[in-house]
Amino acid sequence: MNGKPEISEAEYQVMKSIWSAGIPLNTNEVVERLEVFTSWKPKTIHTLLSRLVKKGALQYKKDGRVFVYTPLVKESDILAKENDNFLNRFYGGALDSMVVNLLEQDKLSDDDILALRELLDEKLSVWSQAGPAALPCRRERR
Repeated sequence: MNGKPEISEAEYQVMKSIWSAGIPLNTNEVVERLEVFTSWKPKTIHTLLSRLVKKGALQYKKDGRVFVYTPLVKESDILAKENDNFLNRFYGGALDSMVVNLLEQDKLSDDDILALRELLDEKLSVWSQAGPAALPCRRERR
């Protein structure tokens, strides 16, 4: 398992509720947070918490009669892994192919394109200030 467990969409929702708290949460707190925007029963949430512990995404300690959960992985690590999986599955790992597809299918609004341009300009500015050694190697096009 290279340090980043594979988690389902439902498990990701549980993790998000814990990450967003910024502190360890007990079982009741997790249930309360998830009941606000899901129709899951407490038993379902307990099952998801148990799966996340088995997968190594959460750890727990017993505090009296309740379990207190702490994340073992960062949200950014899970998102990076999911992004890599998506990119590899649908675009053979080629980000430029994905962007071209989005552009050709008119899936990017003018605001999306402007935001992407600003991000790219910002990254290029950082690289140019760091000097030629900091520039990433250009990979061969397929």
